[in-house]
Amino acid sequence: MHIRVIGIVMTAFVLFAAPYSISPAASQDRFVFTAIPDQDETRLRTRFEKVARYLSDTLGIEAHYVPVKSYAAAVTAFRNDEVQLAWFGGLSGVQARRAAEGSQAIAQGAEDQEFVTYFIAHTSTGLTESPEFPKSIAGKTFAFGSKGSTSGRLMPEFHIRNQFAKSPEDVFSRVGFSGD
Repeated sequence: MHIRVIGIVMTAFVLFAAPYSISPAASQDRFVFTAIPDQDETRLRTRFEKVARYLSDTLGIEAHYVPVKSYAAAVTAFRNDEVQLAWFGGLSGVQARRAAEGSQAIAQGAEDQEFVTYFIAHTSTGLTESPEFPKSIAGKTFAFGSKGSTSGRLMPEFHIRNQFAKSPEDVFSRVGFSGD
């Protein structure tokens, strides 16, 4: 599954990188890209340095992967033309397209179409697994992932707002963010 998704994205990189991604501000013989951060920066670096080598060989220009520390840093690097291509999530992708006029999404992972949100509760809450949204979650403390994350904040917040017709701050006794 991941191999197929990477293959689709690699094809998109090759097909779209040369004509659309090298801006006038970027060097015509260098292509720089990034991806939203993960808990394991070493794994991302290993994975995307392979992509950089592939792109260098295929496009005939220098390609470099540049790691970033946050979702906001990836969007900022894209907006400032420090990177010409970025592997974003849904929310950061929208933010980047708004920040860089004329930019566009060129590929989507197959798993993104089948996105599922899980709410995980500590056993001490007394909540149990259910196909229905647990209304008894109201009044408890709640932690999202990163503020800029599609899966860690945007989608869970959508479901909370949909179920309660209120903001998370109005549903829970306290709302926090884990960061990653």
